[in-house]
Amino acid sequence: MGTICGIDLGTQSCKLVVYDYEKKAIIAQSSAPVDIIAQNDGTREQKCEWYDEVVKICFDKIDKKIKSTIAAIGVSGQQHGFVPLDDKGKPVYNVKLWCDTSTAAECDELTKAMGSEKKLIEKAGLPMRPGYTAPKIMWLKNHKPKAFEKLRHILLPHNYINFLLTGEYWAEYGDASGMALFDVRERKWSSAVCKKISPDIEKYLPALTASEKTAGKVSKAAAELYGINEGVIVSSGGGDNMMAAIGTGAVRDGFLTMSLGTSGTLFGFSKTPVIDPTGNLAAFCSSSGGWLPLLCTMNCTVASEEMRGLLGLDVKAFDAEAMKAPIGADGIVILPFFNGERTPNLPNGRASVNGITTANFKKENLARAALESAIFGMRIGLDGFISLGFKPKEIHITGGGAKSPIWQSIAANVMNLPVRIPAGSEAAAMGGAIQALWCLEHSEGKKTTIESLADQHVAMGDTIKPDKKSVAAYNDAYAVYSKYLGALSPLYK
Repeated sequence: MGTICGIDLGTQSCKLVVYDYEKKAIIAQSSAPVDIIAQNDGTREQKCEWYDEVVKICFDKIDKKIKSTIAAIGVSGQQHGFVPLDDKGKPVYNVKLWCDTSTAAECDELTKAMGSEKKLIEKAGLPMRPGYTAPKIMWLKNHKPKAFEKLRHILLPHNYINFLLTGEYWAEYGDASGMALFDVRERKWSSAVCKKISPDIEKYLPALTASEKTAGKVSKAAAELYGINEGVIVSSGGGDNMMAAIGTGAVRDGFLTMSLGTSGTLFGFSKTPVIDPTGNLAAFCSSSGGWLPLLCTMNCTVASEEMRGLLGLDVKAFDAEAMKAPIGADGIVILPFFNGERTPNLPNGRASVNGITTANFKKENLARAALESAIFGMRIGLDGFISLGFKPKEIHITGGGAKSPIWQSIAANVMNLPVRIPAGSEAAAMGGAIQALWCLEHSEGKKTTIESLADQHVAMGDTIKPDKKSVAAYNDAYAVYSKYLGALSPLYK
């Protein structure tokens, strides 16, 4: 039996799958929760020690005989988190997360230091946003100078898990491209941006490796700690969105993945760089050899969860209420910015319910408006993709929201594209496992392509096709949403 292991370190949990690539079946899986430190100023942090603990918990839950069959490991991790380590690989401060918005001042500081947002995009392909890693490093320098003095290694969460497994410091192009310290076009660290933080920052960044290459092998210490074999190959890994692209089969031009979780993402593979001058689409690299332009919203399932709690409904009952309402929720529009927002760039944004009258103020309309708001946010990204020459063919939908039939229908009709549902539920962990298999076969001298592996190992379920009348109705509803967004955005800038 030949198996590979995929690990996904998310914001709220760590998940591990062991996949039998000969039988094409997940034979074991485990998970462990991860806590978050949250403060009213937008701080969202975790501790490195928690990552150490959850990785061990996940491995300890897997049968020893199964662990002994693992031939390669691929790691997915939440993007952008700043893992600051000293010269011995120990943390000098907490990990500031992608959803931390306390660094808005540092974004302004770095943008001014570079001359303008336009110049930043020219140098690195990205504007400076609170979610990215660069302003988090600047925040440490500004607010924790003693910790900054000890800083010698800058890692992302997935790089850190690779470090736990191998004892080596590596990064790969996909996850690195989300740091706002990386030249997306040239696939190298951007010296121009790094120097604006500190002259030594580039020295603290890890060496880069290609997506199909290794990030090392399991060390003796890790083998003893986790109960796995020493010398097992560890692939380069990648950010959770990059791994989810592999795990949902979005490894060819024109194929998009939409992830409906607490945050929402829309991303698609491209053979050439896709640089958005507006900054709405992040100009990332993929972890499969190309580029991965991406839209991220910070409030995807948040509106439906909050509204569901307010109305006292479970998921099934909430969806049933939404099904009663017409497309466009009879004029009710929700701007779902409960956590501020990343796209559009409104870190101080607030949620609002708009268009209420005595005639339309009904549970079913509130429920449908909450669901629609998440997909309208994704439509902003699709319009951006198309304006930059990307030709979308279909969307593969994943995340918790992907299980909802009404959300699947809304997605197909708002985006006017066929929506396909991957059969597996752990897209990022499976992406890590498939990338690990890619790396394993390359190490054996095989010239396997990531496309062929995705075709073999990503099982697809149902396809939902758009309906012409519904598409037209949603075009009208999206225009109303856009009107409210345009009118209220200036309040939050």
